Amino acid sequence: MKKDFDKWNNKKKKIHEEDFLDLFFHEREIWWCSLGLNVGNEQDGSGDEYRRPVVILKGLSLQTCWVIPLTTSMLLHPLRPSIGIVDGKEAKALISQMRVIDKKRFVKKIGYLDQETFDAVRKIVKGLL
Repeated sequence: MKKDFDKWNNKKKKIHEEDFLDLFFHEREIWWCSLGLNVGNEQDGSGDEYRRPVVILKGLSLQTCWVIPLTTSMLLHPLRPSIGIVDGKEAKALISQMRVIDKKRFVKKIGYLDQETFDAVRKIVKGLL
């Protein structure tokens, strides 16, 4: 599949120029996020805005956080735990695709992960370290 990196780079430049001083985020929140078009098997966003839902694993500063992208794929894998319904669809956390992002990538908060599920996801992440 051919990827249009130039289109994503134009979108990324616009995201970079936006100012989000009043946007705050917290652990367990689920956000639509502009993840972009990435290399090889790295998880891409989808649609014209290159968006994908993510769950915030940990805030690192006022501007950056560690996130885990979500998927609706039902592929069974130990690094893809089910997290329940997100924006009307059954979702799984793509732990193997976690990454640090800037809050400028956030588009819209769509919910929270319950504490029990969040703790189960964190336990899997800690097992990787």
